[in-house]
Amino acid sequence: MSLNQDATNRLNQYGQQLAKAYGVSSAEKLFSITGPKETQLRQAILASEDFLKRITVLDVDQITGQVVDVGALGLHTGRKAGGRFDKQADVSGNTYNLVETDSCCSLTWDTLSVWANSGSAGEFMKLVSNSANIAFALDMLRVGFNGVKVAETTDPNTNPNGEDVNIGWQQIVAKKSPEQICSVDVYLDAAGGGDFKTLDAMASDLINNFIPPEFRNHPGLTVLVGADLVAEESARLYDQADKPSEKKAAQQLPFSIAGRPAVVPPFMPGKRMVVTILSNLHIYTQKNTRKRKAKDNEDRKAFENTYLRWEGYAVGNHKAYAAFDETKVHFGANPSPAT
Repeated sequence: MSLNQDATNRLNQYGQQLAKAYGVSSAEKLFSITGPKETQLRQAILASEDFLKRITVLDVDQITGQVVDVGALGLHTGRKAGGRFDKQADVSGNTYNLVETDSCCSLTWDTLSVWANSGSAGEFMKLVSNSANIAFALDMLRVGFNGVKVAETTDPNTNPNGEDVNIGWQQIVAKKSPEQICSVDVYLDAAGGGDFKTLDAMASDLINNFIPPEFRNHPGLTVLVGADLVAEESARLYDQADKPSEKKAAQQLPFSIAGRPAVVPPFMPGKRMVVTILSNLHIYTQKNTRKRKAKDNEDRKAFENTYLRWEGYAVGNHKAYAAFDETKVHFGANPSPAT
């Protein structure tokens, strides 16, 4: 399908409005975003995905530096004989490193023509803008949960979750604080033939054995759980439920796990479980490096909305992060139980 006239006119309007919003003559050439416009773009991306609003997303001045201390973690009150009690930041030596990060949200002519025929010009432009912001936001999380390396040239076919785009939270902790990751084989078996019968037991193990006492009862301590683990637990509870109300409760998992709030984040590996404080997960973007472009690409029959910047990930306090290595989590009885 070729781009119909309504879609063409509305794309032109979108490009003109985007250029006007950022104070440039044209959005078809790569342009820089600075000052208040940076804040507006960051807020628009954050608003498009709820989980992003719950973690720490900051602009920083340098490509490399020390992790920003944003949380009131640990004890901050006491006294000192002959002086004043002070609280030392617990992030010394915990650094971040940003890399060039390039995003492109491509909308086919077929999609744009359908959108142009299904609503007003304002609705069309909102769909185009929102699709880009949502794509950028979800990719920030996708890489955060799955990233393991920084490749000079990325391969989305081999690494569909951005494994080669950047180093994400789990990999950061696994490399710098491996004692915080449970990397031995564990088995989840409701019948009792494994290491854990429930997700509550799994989370309790992380909390009690990997999270220091000063963080265990923090009100923000949250269990992040993969969709495969939730499905396994839901199936177990559903099979055991005898009443309709019990079956409904099983279908609505997870509310909480091990007495802590539970969240199933977008794109987190299905068998991974993490216990942390959500603000402990950081994404940094270097100020004055954001660049945008929005242009119709006739050769690809698509409208491309691009976003270039220097970006990276960090974990604020590694001690307040504990997780299972999802490659070591198995369903069913342990085939080689300890004797």
